[in-house]
Amino acid sequence: MQHPRLRLIALVALALLLAAGLAGCGIGAGESGTEARVLVTRDFGARQLGGQIAQDLPSSETVMRLTERSFDVKTRYGGGFVQSIDGLAGGREDGRPVDWFFYVNGIESAVGSADVELHDGDRIWWDRRDWGATPHVPAVVGSFPEPFAHGAEGKRYPVVLECADDSEEACKTVSERLGAVGAIAARQTPGTGVGGRTLRVLVGRWRELRADQALAQIDRGPAASGVFAHFIDDGTAIELFDAKGDPISEIHEGAGLVAATRLEQQAPTWVITGTDAVGVMAAARALDERTLRRRFAVAIDGPRRAVYPLPTVQ
Repeated sequence: MQHPRLRLIALVALALLLAAGLAGCGIGAGESGTEARVLVTRDFGARQLGGQIAQDLPSSETVMRLTERSFDVKTRYGGGFVQSIDGLAGGREDGRPVDWFFYVNGIESAVGSADVELHDGDRIWWDRRDWGATPHVPAVVGSFPEPFAHGAEGKRYPVVLECADDSEEACKTVSERLGAVGAIAARQTPGTGVGGRTLRVLVGRWRELRADQALAQIDRGPAASGVFAHFIDDGTAIELFDAKGDPISEIHEGAGLVAATRLEQQAPTWVITGTDAVGVMAAARALDERTLRRRFAVAIDGPRRAVYPLPTVQ
């Protein structure tokens, strides 16, 4: 029979071991462990104003509270919306309307930051921008590898890769880039249809993809899609827009585009496209965090290996 004192010591040790194990798993109300990143920029990501990686956040943390932890924030409408960050306020600038907008894993939020709870791995991006051309840019590419790595609202999206028949090399490159960030994409033919909660990535020449319902918004300009570029001359050139929504330049042979948009409340649709095979391949090679960081979308001049952030800045 075990001595009572030794038995008590064993029970205490077991309790401490169980408690440590539970703490490591983040179990229990009020436990911390969430990690999130917050980035603050202006002018469609052209200038970075600050950034933080926050660790061990409470499970009930919101976008607003995280932003207030890292920056000097002034709010409006009862504290639910941000008016200024570190003294830079919304309003009007040079006669144009400007304001703060935020994205969670590259997806524009439909509600105020005080009502958005954080989940582990979330990337929050605040940008103060001109919204005269469009009040909504529903999805951006500049938080890559999101939303592929963590999805939205703590749930990962299923990912579908839809590739045109003549884009096998580019499709393989995109599949490898997605796999490197943990997103295993199912392959299917463009236009065969998926659910509204599936993250779609379409690869191919614009002429092969433009009939897609979500991507067709790009042909209608920034106000419809949030993408500050569209294809002209039957898909053989890309016209680039500035922040006011005015066309200012064109790219022709070998032009590529990496962009994201949304159809209503569906998951984002990403497009890796171009005027020709050279442009599509250039866009596929641009699918990496270094190239896309802080960009709403990018256009690529393949032969010159030049990358143009969208909207373009004069």
